[in-house]
Amino acid sequence: MNIIKVPENIKNERIDSVISLSVEGLSRNSLKNRIDVLTVNGKPAKISKKVSNGDVIMYSLDRLPEMTIEAENIPLDIVYEDSNVFVINKPAGMVVHPAAGNYSGTMAQGIMYRLLDTDSGFSEDDSRPGIVHRLDKDTSGIIIAAKNTETLEFLSEQFRSRTSSKTYIAVINGRLPAKKGTIESRIGRDRRNRKKMTWQTERGKSAVTEYRVLKEWATKSLVALSPKTGRTHQLRVHMLMMKTPITGDPVYARKTEGYSLMLHAYKLRIQIPGADGIIEFRAPVPERFKTAILNLSDRG
Repeated sequence: MNIIKVPENIKNERIDSVISLSVEGLSRNSLKNRIDVLTVNGKPAKISKKVSNGDVIMYSLDRLPEMTIEAENIPLDIVYEDSNVFVINKPAGMVVHPAAGNYSGTMAQGIMYRLLDTDSGFSEDDSRPGIVHRLDKDTSGIIIAAKNTETLEFLSEQFRSRTSSKTYIAVINGRLPAKKGTIESRIGRDRRNRKKMTWQTERGKSAVTEYRVLKEWATKSLVALSPKTGRTHQLRVHMLMMKTPITGDPVYARKTEGYSLMLHAYKLRIQIPGADGIIEFRAPVPERFKTAILNLSDRG
């Protein structure tokens, strides 16, 4: 049985909203399907009941079936490969690993296929074989994956200690206040929309992004973004915070204007096993960026 004491800053909020805020990765819809026992202050309650600070919620959930990875022969744009790593240029629209609504055609399944009959140490019982970090479905660009468990730990430690670094390029709506700068905030789950993250929270985690303006047009800018932390939707939220949402963002921009998400992981600097020092990997600028830049330049 799980217990939540409703915090002071919550008043007249639905139970499913309170629980989903407290449990990372648990959506209100998933909660609705999995709730087993639910009480508020010792009395049975419906998930739609509203609670306030001081109320005590007790609940239990049905267990999810174990997620397994089915290897699939999926084309991957591999920009570098050796005995320990894949470095992949992920296209926009590809999901990194299976999750609700995306059980096939993921990058992880393509990696698993390439690791069949090897001594990787991974199996189909691993939910994210070789996956060190991830990119959102609509974000394209560079991503590194491990071919064995030893390399997975070696790479993961660099992300944990922040000795690796990533640089993205993005087209944004409007202009930033300076040619370069640093954005700092807390980022946490949006209480009203679980699909969104927000900087307007006291419960979020510290997030830091450095930016540099590369080109400006009348209504848009091309920028380089370097996240110093790895929060969900960090770059997208920080650009919204600056009132310059990423062009084509289906979640945070009011209008997509016919664009897809204009965010691309352009560069990754990291050490790999057997190499001396840091290596820099790059993913080519995608056609959607070239087309957008050409069109914006023609308009002036």
